[in-house]
Amino acid sequence: MPGFELFSDLERNEVNDVLDNGVLMRYGFDGMRKGHWKAKELESELGKTFQSNHVQLVSSGTAAVSVALASAGVGAGDEVIMPTFTFVASFEAIMMLGAIPILVDIDDTLTLDPKAVEAAITPKTKAVMIVQMCGSMGNMDALQDICNTHNLLFVEDACQAIGGTYKGKPLGSIADLGCFSFDFVKTITCGEGGAVVTNNKDYYINADHYSDHGHDHVGNDRGAETHPFLGYNFRISELHAAVGLAQVRRLPEFIAIQKRNYTILRNALSRVPGVTFRTVPKGGEESYAFLNFFLPDAESSQKVIEAFKTGGVDACWNYYHNNWHYIKEWNHLKDLKSLFPISTEVKKGLEYLQTKTFEQSDSYIARNISCLIKLSWTEDEVKDRAEKMAKIIKAHI
Repeated sequence: MPGFELFSDLERNEVNDVLDNGVLMRYGFDGMRKGHWKAKELESELGKTFQSNHVQLVSSGTAAVSVALASAGVGAGDEVIMPTFTFVASFEAIMMLGAIPILVDIDDTLTLDPKAVEAAITPKTKAVMIVQMCGSMGNMDALQDICNTHNLLFVEDACQAIGGTYKGKPLGSIADLGCFSFDFVKTITCGEGGAVVTNNKDYYINADHYSDHGHDHVGNDRGAETHPFLGYNFRISELHAAVGLAQVRRLPEFIAIQKRNYTILRNALSRVPGVTFRTVPKGGEESYAFLNFFLPDAESSQKVIEAFKTGGVDACWNYYHNNWHYIKEWNHLKDLKSLFPISTEVKKGLEYLQTKTFEQSDSYIARNISCLIKLSWTEDEVKDRAEKMAKIIKAHI
């Protein structure tokens, strides 16, 4: 996903502008900064990109999830339904609020299975959080219908899917709240950073205050601002925002390169017997950040992954044994290995993980291979790569 592959003078100029101006903090110092507001500019650009009325920049994608949930009142004892295939940040961000992550199976979109979501709803369920993993999306209409029927908050973690769309709407802008990450290995990067997007003004105001110690940001004297409620520090710096400002303006360029490279690889693999691709819901278009495909069985996937490694095909993964992205190896979550005491409510709420199995998710993840699409590849390099991948797969299934 990394936009860092194509850093240019655009990013350097924005960063130098901050250093020349001398104000690195996004709030205050109005007189010193002489009208330079990189974070505000980036929020405006992101609003246009995501077709959303409100954007709140924060310090990371993880922070974005916590701030989004908190802004809608999710907290102690509330259950948040989330997928088995995601990044560890998803359950971390939920648990930080004292809420309980309820993991459910994925389907062939590699995101939440609506049937599994429906079956997991209890009187404690407060929100459903879809994670648009590896550049694509889940069955958004079905999930939205479930949330509407049960009066649940719908949250969209689109950290890995910036640039994807569903029925013409940018991923991240469809649910009640959307979350993005701009860390070093996202399609556009700030180095570290994230954003909460929403069309709900109340959620936005809450996110704005909560992410900066509860400051109301009224007037131009930071010391005179009031604190309507408790908050924490999830601020982004002007330096990080400056990098992101240049990068977001280059997003169409990045997506076009990803689409070209993705298409060459997919076309080649589509001619290999036994290869099938993740389902993209009708009306959806991926961000082309990853190419995800399935092989007939887990054994074939493992053989191909090992052959890719020895055959010079990098940046491809099978997540079944991955420590970061799949429930199977999240022992620190299952065993509640925490530096501080976990509340009794959360402990009890997570007891299900001691016995819960996820056969459906296992089937999809064990057979899946996910390949990163790099921006730095030339067209000839991608064609050579496609030929090599197809040859290896044919030899091992």
